[in-house]
Amino acid sequence: MTAATPKDLLLEVNNIEVVYSDIIQVLRGVSLSVTQGDIVALLGTNGAGKTTTLRAISGLLKPENGFIREGFIKFNGHDITNVLGTQVVNLGAVLVPEGRRIFKHLTVDENIRVGSVTRTDGAANIRKDHDRMYAYFPRLSKITNRLAGYCSGGEQQMIAIARALMAAPKMLMLDEPSLGLAPLLVREIFENIQKINQDTGTTILVVEQNARTALAVSSYAYIMESGKIVLEGPSRKLQDNPDVKEFYMGVTQGGGRKSFKEVKSYKRRKRWM
Repeated sequence: MTAATPKDLLLEVNNIEVVYSDIIQVLRGVSLSVTQGDIVALLGTNGAGKTTTLRAISGLLKPENGFIREGFIKFNGHDITNVLGTQVVNLGAVLVPEGRRIFKHLTVDENIRVGSVTRTDGAANIRKDHDRMYAYFPRLSKITNRLAGYCSGGEQQMIAIARALMAAPKMLMLDEPSLGLAPLLVREIFENIQKINQDTGTTILVVEQNARTALAVSSYAYIMESGKIVLEGPSRKLQDNPDVKEFYMGVTQGGGRKSFKEVKSYKRRKRWM
């Protein structure tokens, strides 16, 4: 990932602090950027602040009594700090939430079609993208009329991704797409993510605990702990980092597992205006 110019930069998260219920601080000066057309990974353990970061970008903090107290977020040149989620979707940033959150009482096909409800670019383009979803996820073409609630976890994840893509996003955000899935399904879904990025140029920001898989498909990555970015860099470089190998890939060299911050001092650049 080369240095982003203002024209290339799609998402800019600048030194944000997120607070819930006016007292609980979850994010502490988080800064990251995503360049148009890239796959960027946000890694970390449970409770690191990854999902809160996606909610801040997606405009979904308010329903949980959260807000951005400091810093700002810009998407495609628009300031989206503390705006509502519907506005963010209309600008082209669409989230696939953790746990899929599909409409279980609708069929597979109905779930996919729901994603196009905000589009205004004509029925022909929507039909073309609808057909494309079944090309990306051929498993779904065999169960179009099945109620989504009776689908497997892997199938439901594919439905959720296809539904989000039907909104024709500029940036697709994925929150733990591998959660609860068998290794073969995880591999299939991430291969599909790569193909979607290559075929359509859709920018992808993926939050994952599975560092090995996420680093394999992304071009750049950030690692979070305790509400802060503690390390960032090209994904290939992070794959070879011995601390990343030990603490996020399970490649140990003796001794117990510690916090990444205990063994790696990393001073993050602040991105000021």
